[in-house]
Amino acid sequence: MVDNYGDVGVCWRLARELVTEHGITVRLWIDDLASARRLIPSLDPALVRQVVGGVDIRAWVSPLPDAAPGAVVIAAFAASLPEPFLEAMALRSPRPAWINLEYLSAEDWVAGCHRLPSPHPRLPLVQHFFFPGLDARTGGLLREADYDTRRQAFSREAFRQALELPPEQPGERMVSLFTYENPALPELLEMWSKSPAPVCCLVPEGRVLPGLAAHLGLSGLRAGDKILHEALTVCVLPFVEQARYDELLWACDLNFVRGEDSFVRAQWAGVPFVWHIYAQEEDAHLAKLQAFMTRYLDGVEPAAALALQEFWLAWNRGEGVAAAWPSFESRLPLLGAHGSAWSARLRESGELAANLVRFCKVEIE
Repeated sequence: MVDNYGDVGVCWRLARELVTEHGITVRLWIDDLASARRLIPSLDPALVRQVVGGVDIRAWVSPLPDAAPGAVVIAAFAASLPEPFLEAMALRSPRPAWINLEYLSAEDWVAGCHRLPSPHPRLPLVQHFFFPGLDARTGGLLREADYDTRRQAFSREAFRQALELPPEQPGERMVSLFTYENPALPELLEMWSKSPAPVCCLVPEGRVLPGLAAHLGLSGLRAGDKILHEALTVCVLPFVEQARYDELLWACDLNFVRGEDSFVRAQWAGVPFVWHIYAQEEDAHLAKLQAFMTRYLDGVEPAAALALQEFWLAWNRGEGVAAAWPSFESRLPLLGAHGSAWSARLRESGELAANLVRFCKVEIE
C-alpha cells in the first residue's frame, strides 16, 4: 500500500474476487493497516494476522515474518519483495508464478509490455509484468461477477433515504466529489452556487474537506454536515467503504473520481465523470491523462469530445475550470450515453482477475 487508498483498494478488490469467484486461498500483506481500515471497516489494525471476507490479511512489517510462498506471488505496483522471501520462492518446487501487477495506463506501449518476462539477475526466478488495460491486448479491468445484479437491484431513492439526504428537487443534478486537493475547487463551487438548477454535491470524507470548508467560510466539515449555499447543497458523507462505493456512483449524474480504483469503477458505472489523475513530477501524469482521453473519446461527437478534454485538463491543472464548465455541462447528456457504450466495450477485453488466473495456470503448469 503506497498512498491515497488506490493501491490497497485495487489489491483488496482483487483478493476478494480471487477468493469468492475463483476459490483461491489468498494471503494479502498490507503495510498500513490503520489506513486500510477505511476501505475494510472490519479490519483490526492491532492484529498482525486476521481473516476478513475470506482473505488472510497480514501486517507487512520488517523483517517480514517467515511465511511459505504460495503457488502464485503477486507484487502489486512494483513492490519490492524482501530477499529472504525471494530466496524461499527460489527453493519452492515448483517455483511460484511471480507477477508484477502494474498500474493502469491507456498508453500505447502497455500492450507490448503486458505478460513480458523479467528474469531475476541472481535467482532462478522469472517475473512477468501484468498490465490492467482497456482492450483485449492487456489484462482488462477488475469487475465482480455480481456487478449487474447489484446494479439492477439498486434504488436511487432508497440510497438517498439511507443517507438521510434532502428530498430531490426538480431539475436537480447530483454530483459526487472524491478528489485530491485542487486550487480550482472554489471556482467550481461558485459555478454550482450560481447554477439556475439545484446542485447536490455528495462529498465522502477525505482530503478535499479542508478546501471545501474554507470556501464555505467554515472552520471544518465532518460526516453528516449539510450546507446550503445558494443553489448548491453540500452533503458530507462518511468515508464510503469499497463495497458500497459503486452505489454512490450509480446514484449521481456526474462523478469526480481520483487515482485508479475509483477511476475504474466510474467507467463501469457508465455515468459522466471527471478524473483527477495522481500528479507526477514534470507533469508526466498529463501524458497519461491525454492517452486515456484519446481512447475514451474515440468516435465521440467532436464538440463534446473537446468540451470534455478542456474541462478535464482545467481540473487537473487547477485553473480555467469556470471557463470550461458551461460547455462540458451542456454535453453531459451526450457523454452519459457514451459512458454506457464505453462500459459495454470494456467488457470485450475480459476481466482482470479471470485473465490473471488463466495466465498463472499456464505458468504453473
